[in-house]
Amino acid sequence: MFRLSHYMDQLQTPTLVRKRRGKGAVKPVVIWNLTRRCNLKCRHCYTVSADVDFPGELSKKQAVSVLEDLGEFKIPALILSGGEPLIRDDIFTLAHRARQMKMYLALSTNGTWIVGDVADKVADVGFDYVGISIDGIGKTNDWFRGMDGAFMQALSGVRNCKKRDIKVGLRFTITSDNAEQLPDILKLCADEGVDKFYLSHLVYAGRGDKNRGEDAAHIRTKQAMDLLLEHAENTAKTGVGPEIVTGNNDADAVYFLRWAEQRYNAEQVTHLRDHLTAWGGNSSGVGVANIDTQGNVHPDTYWSDYTVGSVKDTRFSELWTGNDPMLEQLRLRPRPLKGRCGACAYQDVCGGNTRIRALQVSGDPWAEDPACYLSAREIGIDEDAERLTVTPFRGKSHDPAHKFL
Repeated sequence: MFRLSHYMDQLQTPTLVRKRRGKGAVKPVVIWNLTRRCNLKCRHCYTVSADVDFPGELSKKQAVSVLEDLGEFKIPALILSGGEPLIRDDIFTLAHRARQMKMYLALSTNGTWIVGDVADKVADVGFDYVGISIDGIGKTNDWFRGMDGAFMQALSGVRNCKKRDIKVGLRFTITSDNAEQLPDILKLCADEGVDKFYLSHLVYAGRGDKNRGEDAAHIRTKQAMDLLLEHAENTAKTGVGPEIVTGNNDADAVYFLRWAEQRYNAEQVTHLRDHLTAWGGNSSGVGVANIDTQGNVHPDTYWSDYTVGSVKDTRFSELWTGNDPMLEQLRLRPRPLKGRCGACAYQDVCGGNTRIRALQVSGDPWAEDPACYLSAREIGIDEDAERLTVTPFRGKSHDPAHKFL
C-alpha cells in the first residue's frame, strides 16, 4: 500500500526520515482471509468467493490459536478479510480478542452486512478502520459486484459506520469499465465524510486474472493518478478531505516523485525521495503477509500459488522467520528483477512492483510487471535498449513460483 497523502504531507511539513527496514524478516501486517463465503460475486475477486460453504476452513479453535500466536509475535496490524468476513459466526470473538492484544485492527468488507445489530457489534469492537469496497456509482457497482442493490447496501454500511463514529474508507478497483467514474467516487467520499479513499489497481489473481483484459489503459491510470495527486495536495494544504492511499501498483510512488519534481524545489524532492526509499516500495513477503481461509501462508493476498506453509501444522511466527526460499528472495534489496524492472532507475522506490502480475503474465516472478504505466524515459531506461530487453508475453504459467529461485 502506498500512502500517498502521508508522503504528500512531507512536501508541506517535512519530518525526519525513519531508518530503512533491514534485509531480514520484519513483523508484517497480516491480511487474514477468514472465509471464502460471500454474498456477492465480484468480477475482480482474488479469492473467487461465492455464497456457499467451503470445506477445510479454519475451525474456531484453530483460528483462536492462530490469533494468539499473532499476538505473541507482536504483529503491528491485522486486517480481517474474506470473502465477506462478517458472515463468519466467530468474527466478533476473534475481533474482540485481537483488540485486547493492542494491535491495529481493520475490517475489509463489502459493507452490505453493516446494518442493525451487526453495525452495533462492529462499533463495539472498536475497529481502527473499516474499509468498504465500492467499484462505481449505482448500477456500475452492482454490475461489478454481481448483485442488484449492492451499491445502496454498501452506502448504507458507510453511513452506519459514520453514525457510530467508526473510521471508514472506500476502496475502488480501477478498470477500463469504471475509470471514468473516479471523480464521482471522490465526490461521494466528500459528500459522505469518508475518512480514507483507497484506489486499488487490478491484480491478475482469481477472477481478477480472468478479467485482466479490463485493466485500465496506462494513460487512464496516469489520469487517475493526476486526479488523486490534485486531491491529496489540496488536502495537505487545507486539511480538508480524505486520506488517499493506493495499492497494488508501486509505480505510483515513482509517478508521484516525478510529479513532485515538476512542482517543488530540489531540497523538497530529495527529502521526499529519502522517505520513499526508506519505505522501499513493494512489501510482499517483507512487511505484508497473508493467511488464507485454509490456513496457508502466502507472501501477499494475491500470491495463492505459492505457499510458505500452513498454520494448521506450524505457527505463523515460525513460518515467517524460517528459511523459505521465496521469502528470502523477496527480502533482497535490490531484488533479482529482469526486463524493464531490472533496468529501472527507481528500484529503491518501487521495489519491483507487484511480482504476482509478472508471474501470471510471463511465468517468471522476477520478470517486469506488465502494469507499470511509466515509459522507458520516465524510469530512466534508454528506449532503444528497452526494445531489446522487454520480456515477451508468454501467457499464464502454471509452474510453481519456486522453479525460478
